[in-house]
Amino acid sequence: MKKRSQKGFTLIELMIVVAIVAILASIAYPSYAWAVLKGRRAQARTAILELLQQQERYMTQNNTYMAFTTTSAGVTTPAGVPFKTFAGDNSNGAPYYLTAAACTGSTIDECVQINAKPTFTDGEVDELWATSGGSRNCTGTAGTTPPAAPPKVCWP
Repeated sequence: MKKRSQKGFTLIELMIVVAIVAILASIAYPSYAWAVLKGRRAQARTAILELLQQQERYMTQNNTYMAFTTTSAGVTTPAGVPFKTFAGDNSNGAPYYLTAAACTGSTIDECVQINAKPTFTDGEVDELWATSGGSRNCTGTAGTTPPAAPPKVCWP
């Protein structure tokens, strides 16, 4: 009698492979999600600093900063703001929308504060901000009020 060669996997072998893949995925996914979150925050910090540079150029030409608000629908008030008002590649589905307003206790002629509000749920950071005076911080569980120093999760 000839012995037939086995072609395929047994159910036990298949279940072991599935269990190993599940364990690896349960370890890898939280790290991936954290890396995506860090990347989005870095994108927001970059957009804030770029907008601050544009505001400084605007200040040298007009002797004032420009205040504006942006909503998640991409609507900017006042209309025709000459700056990029979102962080990301395009305004549709951008991870953060930027606003500019006078710093607390100042006028828009003296100081501007740029805020980046996320369009997603971030467990630690509700909003990132920086001012033309050089201070920067965030609100949320990672932020401090008043800031002794910006937390590393906001501005590393």
